[in-house]
Amino acid sequence: MAYDLSIKNKAITDSVTLAITAKAKKMKTEGIDVISFGAGEPDFNTPLHICEAAIQAINSGQTGYTAAAGLPELKQAICEKFKNDNNLDYLPENIVVSNGAKHSLFNALQTICNPGDEVIVPVPYWVSYPELVIMADATPVLVATPESNGFKYNIENLKKSITSKTKAIIINSPNNPTGTVYTKEDLKQIADLAVENSIYIISDEIYEKLIYGENHVSIASLSDEIKEITIVVNGMSKAYAMTGWRIGYTASKKEIANVMTNIQSHATSNPNTVAQYASIAALKGDQNPINEMVSAFIERRNYMVDKINSIEGLSCRMPEGAFYVMINISHIIGKKFDGFTVNGSMDFAEYLLNTANVAVIPGIGFGDDNYIRVSYATSMKNIKEGLERIEQALK
Repeated sequence: MAYDLSIKNKAITDSVTLAITAKAKKMKTEGIDVISFGAGEPDFNTPLHICEAAIQAINSGQTGYTAAAGLPELKQAICEKFKNDNNLDYLPENIVVSNGAKHSLFNALQTICNPGDEVIVPVPYWVSYPELVIMADATPVLVATPESNGFKYNIENLKKSITSKTKAIIINSPNNPTGTVYTKEDLKQIADLAVENSIYIISDEIYEKLIYGENHVSIASLSDEIKEITIVVNGMSKAYAMTGWRIGYTASKKEIANVMTNIQSHATSNPNTVAQYASIAALKGDQNPINEMVSAFIERRNYMVDKINSIEGLSCRMPEGAFYVMINISHIIGKKFDGFTVNGSMDFAEYLLNTANVAVIPGIGFGDDNYIRVSYATSMKNIKEGLERIEQALK
């Protein structure tokens, strides 16, 4: 008994996205021409002025510890960002800077959850949501957000999912894996429900800047009442092509921020100091690189959606944000290709990787086996070649 491991943490599963990506990378090292649609990060370099700020910080000796919740200058820059972009008034005391948005989500759930609590998670979900809830000793309650409803919560189904144990509702807009963007009207319905039932909102807005046509609305901006019970999660990784820099942040009422700060002070201390200085430059500096990235993503998205919908057996909706497309494969499940039967998304992903040298992410990793996810955070050349290979594999 003395050498037993944690039952709770042994139950945490591997990320399907990482497993497929690892297999594709292994094939590449073996000289196989693999085209990967699994990327969860922009295929752009971090803008030069951000890198130069990091170098300047190193050269000037700004490499020591900072306050556990982040540099005061960075927290102030984040407050200014919230005011300018979201019409939200926060003070530095409301901001906690962490080691990426995933760490911010971990801190948020650890702060608000107690054993027996329930947290509502949309399906399809980002792979880590259910596991992060379980790690906080709470129970994920999976609520379908069907394609027929634009991959959004149906407010009546959401109401039915609320119990006396419901502690929080997770919203992710723009969404990974679906690319869905919630409108102000959508968010108002959820906000009213949360306020009425005294339920926290965790609003994951990491893809906020990668949005096409729609305007991003932060649910916390709708009223003082909803702001009081919302933890906004954001970060530098997607908007500024800074995935490896590992800087995320939250905005919440002071009492929540204080608990998150205390957790972080013991678990990790401050996030990377040099990356924090780089993040100040990102938030306060030239924003044109974001516009260039968005323009490239729009062009790729449009081509990808048109092509997918022209392939027999496949279909998809037009995503409004992020850089992913959820491909509906329900019409090919149960069919045979070259003697290989596709019984689900994992089978289909294996088939494409083994026969077409194309890596996609099976929808089962997001809670829906009728889909695969593809990313257009790769070159147009790769998109065209990869989709052509998929089309040939289905013939």
